[in-house]
Amino acid sequence: MSTNFPEKYHDLQVLLGKLSKEASGAVSGFAHLHKEAMAAGTLATKFKELMALGIAVAIRCDDCIAYHVHDALKAGASHAEVIETLGVAMMMGGGPAAMYACEAFEALQQFENKNSSP
Repeated sequence: MSTNFPEKYHDLQVLLGKLSKEASGAVSGFAHLHKEAMAAGTLATKFKELMALGIAVAIRCDDCIAYHVHDALKAGASHAEVIETLGVAMMMGGGPAAMYACEAFEALQQFENKNSSP
């Protein structure tokens, strides 16, 4: 059964909102770290999101894949840039990463289809 990554992204947003009410310090601390780490600097946010996606594939984190495919596209990454990122992730993570690269490819297709729908 395939994962609906746009739905997963939405569900995680809702859950993080709920978790932030119970663990506000930890969640706000992580949110601040995320904001600062992904802010444009010497590297554009798009490249930082692509790096995060590559790491997500290499460490095999489905939820991270949902976030970073979404956020890489939002930051302006192209289809080709995401695909090249998946290739590097597979090289770094071997066979297991190749399987998660398939998951990220599916997420890419779903988010692109969702963004092209009226």
